[in-house]
Amino acid sequence: MSHCSISSLQMLGFLTARQSGLDDPLRMRRAESTRRVLSLTLDPDRDVDRIHGNGINTIDIEAVEGRYMLSGGADGVIVIYDLENYSGKLQYTCKAVCTVGRSSRHVHKFSVETVQWYPFDTGMFVSSSFDKTMKVWDTETLKPAEVFQFEGNVYSHHLSPIARKHSLVAVGTNNPKIQLCDLKSGSRIHVLQGHRAEVLSVRWSPRYEHILATASADSKVNVWDVRRASGSLFTLDQHNGEKSKASAEAVNTAHNGRVNGLCFTSDGLYLLTTGTDDRMRLWNSASGENTLVNYGKVCNESRKKLQFAVSRGCSPDFVFVPCGSSVAVYALHTGELVTMLRGHYNNVDCCEFHQDHQELYSGGKDSNILAWVPVLRTADVEDESNNDNKGAAGLSAVNPAFQDAWSSDED
Repeated sequence: MSHCSISSLQMLGFLTARQSGLDDPLRMRRAESTRRVLSLTLDPDRDVDRIHGNGINTIDIEAVEGRYMLSGGADGVIVIYDLENYSGKLQYTCKAVCTVGRSSRHVHKFSVETVQWYPFDTGMFVSSSFDKTMKVWDTETLKPAEVFQFEGNVYSHHLSPIARKHSLVAVGTNNPKIQLCDLKSGSRIHVLQGHRAEVLSVRWSPRYEHILATASADSKVNVWDVRRASGSLFTLDQHNGEKSKASAEAVNTAHNGRVNGLCFTSDGLYLLTTGTDDRMRLWNSASGENTLVNYGKVCNESRKKLQFAVSRGCSPDFVFVPCGSSVAVYALHTGELVTMLRGHYNNVDCCEFHQDHQELYSGGKDSNILAWVPVLRTADVEDESNNDNKGAAGLSAVNPAFQDAWSSDED
């Protein structure tokens, strides 16, 4: 019996168990989400408007509708795209609906390193740049409502996805001090001191609104409670306190090199870090313990922030990491390299997971944004095969491992 018919039977089993009340309603959803991620392939029918004249450093998809995507480039340009397909045709282009281009007097003068939507509506977004500024934009007018000026290049900023009690933006620059800027007052209200080199990445916890993680070129990752004035909660230690394994200079370091990537899992229970030592590590975010998951060599040539992503709603979850001109997909808790997504002509610098559709978008130095989408299930392809022979070709790209998502899904 083929993988395809097994999947169809298992889907029928899920539906039957669900209807009779014998199964967790989330189980089928998790299994289908997992199948979709395991079958990701480059979408030959979907293009994203090519607007940037240089590499794409950062992308972000808003969480309110899941419809609009931001991008920021090495050319200083910011673009907003509409991801919806209104044409009714199989082949379509995600159109750029507005651009802060070189002709705008508000455009960033140098490379845009981070863009992020305001988490609670699409009326505002924030960008930061090597021109030493962070700008808070009104989406409708495409003019800055606020501009924060810093002494050095801005590598990274982040707004909390859940905060209701504060409106702080954490900012990492080439100064070791982390800046906390208040969107309500328009002022810098606090600095966090503890790093000894430039801060390359900052991320708020999606679980606790006052918890912040910061990564630096000093090889360290600090976790902070911003309500406390007396330093970080803890510093991640790759050796979990075993001095015998650590050289004198490696004590309390997360990596043996610059730490340039941070990403929490969607539930906030784990934190992933990447470093220029070509390693990725998974940490318990509450205790700071290194879980010792071995992902092997995770190629990392970036001297700046690396934007990577974690899936959501799968069982197990997956990590998407730029790796040269490809995106490497790893199983979060086993470290297994599941697949390599190849399609860019130059290095990939950022990727973003679309949690509503289990799709992935990646941007690179080739100035392209590529869409990676799930392959249709066999039943869906068979329904369409009379009209379109593309289904058979697409099916061959499915990772055979997808059947395991149905048979071994964890409750």
